[in-house]
Amino acid sequence: MRLILVLGLTSAGAALGQLAPLDAAALMKITRISDHQLSPDGRTVAFTAQVIDVGQNTRPRQIYWVPLRGGVAAAVTIEGNNSRARWSPDGKTIAFLSTRANGSQIWLMDADGRNQRPLTNLSTEADGHMWSGDSQHLIFTSEVYPDCPDEACNKKKLDAEKADKVRARIYTGLLYRHWDSWQGTRRKHILVIPARGGAVRDLTPGTREVPPFSLGGPDDYAVSPDGKELCFVMNPDPQPAISTNSELFVVPMEGGEPRRITQNPAADSSPLYSPDGIYLAYRSQSRAGFESDRWRLVVIERSTGRMNVLTEALDRSVGTVAWAPDSKRIFYTTEDRGRSAIHMIPVTGGASRPVVSGASHADEPQFTRDGKTMIYSEQSGSRPVEIYRADSGGTPQPLTRLNDKFLSEHHLTPYEDFWVEGAERTQVHSFLVKPPAFDEKRKYPVLFLIHGGPQGAWGESWSYRWNAQVFAAAGYLVIQPNPRGSTGYGQKFTDEISGDWGGRVYEDLMAVVDHVQRLPYVDGHRMAAAGGSYGGYMVNWILGRNQRFKALVSHAGVYDLRSMGGETEELWFTSWEFGGMPWDKPDVYEKWSPSNFVKEFKTPTLVIHGELDYRVPAGQGLQLFTALQMQKVPSKLLLYPDEGHWILKPQNSLLWYKTFLDWIGEWTKPGA
Repeated sequence: MRLILVLGLTSAGAALGQLAPLDAAALMKITRISDHQLSPDGRTVAFTAQVIDVGQNTRPRQIYWVPLRGGVAAAVTIEGNNSRARWSPDGKTIAFLSTRANGSQIWLMDADGRNQRPLTNLSTEADGHMWSGDSQHLIFTSEVYPDCPDEACNKKKLDAEKADKVRARIYTGLLYRHWDSWQGTRRKHILVIPARGGAVRDLTPGTREVPPFSLGGPDDYAVSPDGKELCFVMNPDPQPAISTNSELFVVPMEGGEPRRITQNPAADSSPLYSPDGIYLAYRSQSRAGFESDRWRLVVIERSTGRMNVLTEALDRSVGTVAWAPDSKRIFYTTEDRGRSAIHMIPVTGGASRPVVSGASHADEPQFTRDGKTMIYSEQSGSRPVEIYRADSGGTPQPLTRLNDKFLSEHHLTPYEDFWVEGAERTQVHSFLVKPPAFDEKRKYPVLFLIHGGPQGAWGESWSYRWNAQVFAAAGYLVIQPNPRGSTGYGQKFTDEISGDWGGRVYEDLMAVVDHVQRLPYVDGHRMAAAGGSYGGYMVNWILGRNQRFKALVSHAGVYDLRSMGGETEELWFTSWEFGGMPWDKPDVYEKWSPSNFVKEFKTPTLVIHGELDYRVPAGQGLQLFTALQMQKVPSKLLLYPDEGHWILKPQNSLLWYKTFLDWIGEWTKPGA
């Protein structure tokens, strides 16, 4: 396949003056496309489409499909909430998840969409299904009671748990809660069921979570092409709260004792068998305890156990992985300077080359059996996800156009790049998004957005949270900097934030602010900054460092490092970033904690937090708001009792955008 340059599509429609701005209400009307799946005969692409129902405060999903050679996408499901369409390898059946009865269950339909019927009816529900290579079985995940041998036992225990009036929890170990939920007595296991129906068998019995919560990436289990073996990821360490270790195990599909096939103190994940069954590819990190270490692409020859690291020379992380149908090449995605491209490398190793690249995010490649056609998803900062087809030697063509009419009626601003010299004369990259109908002779207020992670990045990609187009439509020049710690700029650049949370990264950000403030169309007296998670931490750090901004927004921000270290759940993160726990490195925690600089807080600040946030617990936001109020700094608290680290419910999201824009608007309006 030749090198393909993916160019963004230009929305047809009315003249600029007639286009509506993309506000938060309009954002809710976009059809959200995900999880495309190519049929075995190469004729049809199934995918999930989500259309927000603001009135019902829900995010319903349905399964659609579209012909590979072009045509109108059509809904295949209507009733309930439906997702994760998976074609059987023989092409006769589609398995999917549906909530039509008894929660999330696996349903089946014929290849033409007819005869939709349930396969499972489990009290513990079902998720994450995939077919065995012989189309005879489906494996899936379910949160079961480890000591239960069958569904009858699970149902009895679950009913008793629901009926119990006592809601107290008792723990004797760590990781007793995670992200937005408390650990109960059930554990996620991988189960198998015949495609024709019948008894369910547990392939990963025991007290472990299998697979464990992911550090990011594709499914952490796979079935061999002959349908005889399951490969899965499990963390064997006794204390998962302080360990990023995950290993690959294999077990016969008929059940038995799992066999460990990797020996690596860091994370191994995302196993994927080659179509011919000779190889097993997976992603691997090398540094234990560091969740943002570089992901390498590794291949195991199954007959010999010989391993080959294919991307050791690549100073970027590997994301999604896909095999070519001939099993001779592997395609993978990698992030680079705010974009995501698809690359190809021979299974035996050697040079890799891009096959899809450009000013966009390309992801999730899949191939027809003859290898002549690839489908993938593409998005940019000014266009949401669509599915594309690329024929060998041809120009990519969009398969889905569900949002074309909507986008043609709204003004979306292309992202622009710029670089500045940051700390230690290192080049720092940023994106700039201008307001609609931008006039370079005017002076605009500026909104700086600081990303979380801290090992994350702003990219040329679409987002429904922190959408730069919505902020630009409100009249702001939006700046998205990628300072020290950001991913996609080499592992050294990423590493240099650990142990230095308020150091070089702060200098990088202020260098970006200096550059932007000098732009002729910027009103340097009307600037605001906002961030979430680590971005919220940096907002809190800025509070105690300078008064360059008229207003600040701290969403789920870390405020007091010492109490954060005792409240959060993924303790490997805290230990890595600061060299130990607060009692191990008290000086480091004191040095970088915004709570030690409360006396310098002067900038009006909006504090946002979710009470179900266990990653950065809500106490961090409450402490910050208390400090601001006691210092008599103009401040406001927006607290969600039903949200976690992210604000996901539609009506909550609308309130988030309104409160955010009202706050910064109050302080950045002319004369404020």
